[in-house]
Amino acid sequence: VQLVESGGGLVQPGGSLRLSCAASGFTFSDYSMNWVRQAPGKGLEWVSSIWNDGSNTYYADSVKGRFTISRDNARNTLYLQMDRLKSEDTARYYCAQRGEPPAGQGTQVTVSS
Repeated sequence: VQLVESGGGLVQPGGSLRLSCAASGFTFSDYSMNWVRQAPGKGLEWVSSIWNDGSNTYYADSVKGRFTISRDNARNTLYLQMDRLKSEDTARYYCAQRGEPPAGQGTQVTVSS
């Protein structure tokens, strides 16, 4: 399993970022996927999930209405569109197969003015 996250960066409060997760080494379309994050000094926090076919999505209350998870099974890629970012969204973001810990290096998102 290889998962490579990208798209993070420094953004001002209220801004947007789109994260990507390129998957390989497994049949991506067979797996539900998660985005999770880890803020400095804190544990992993679940952010969002999507079924293998994209038909259902779920969000943590803290991001509901601001973040959108999606996937392109033809491109073996998972996405997280993040809008109206807040300082408390600052964290390292990881994608993961549902039920598994993150396998990649993650991508850093910093929300600061």
